[in-house]
Amino acid sequence: MTDTLLALVPTYGSWLVLIALLLSCLALPVPSSILVMTAGGFAASGDLVLWQVQAMALAGFVIGDQVAYALARTGGKSLIIGFRRRPGVDRLFGRAQMLLDRHGVLAVFLSRTIFSPLGPYLGYLSGSLGLPWLSFTLAAVAGALCWCAGYSLLGYAFATQIADIALMIGNAMGFLLGGLLVAATAWYLWRSWRAEKANDSDQPPAA
Repeated sequence: MTDTLLALVPTYGSWLVLIALLLSCLALPVPSSILVMTAGGFAASGDLVLWQVQAMALAGFVIGDQVAYALARTGGKSLIIGFRRRPGVDRLFGRAQMLLDRHGVLAVFLSRTIFSPLGPYLGYLSGSLGLPWLSFTLAAVAGALCWCAGYSLLGYAFATQIADIALMIGNAMGFLLGGLLVAATAWYLWRSWRAEKANDSDQPPAA
């Protein structure tokens, strides 16, 4: 599917980018990052206009985020439960939940930049858990601006090396997510140890 979508970029240009970003924000399997980089590469060769690629990517990102948030706000926990039944999705929701619990609204920004694979799931969680709409929107738009500018400029600057860059970024994301999981587990164990130690100290000495 990826090769087919990339082949459509010269024909449908920025509109394809908008639709792809919207769908990816709804947790559909669309290769949005490599698509935006490819569009940036075509902008470098003069086939597309860079600012139009960036504007349409941002529009798709923002619309998709708002739709995911609204769906989860309406559907609530039942929607999340349904999503988590899909193979492999429960683990991603778990990581998104840990990020949200640890960083609050900042997690929305992080999930649209350095932890972007968690973005769609954190958008749904933000809606279902009642995260304030304005806080969510401001953080999501700020993150989307950084993401869209970053990926499109990477494609513009390294038009002939897009596939290699996409692979490198994918590997880096894997390491980041793994590190986040390890850090969250260590933090949980440390808190549990502290709580157990505090309980022990509260116990009266044995007679």
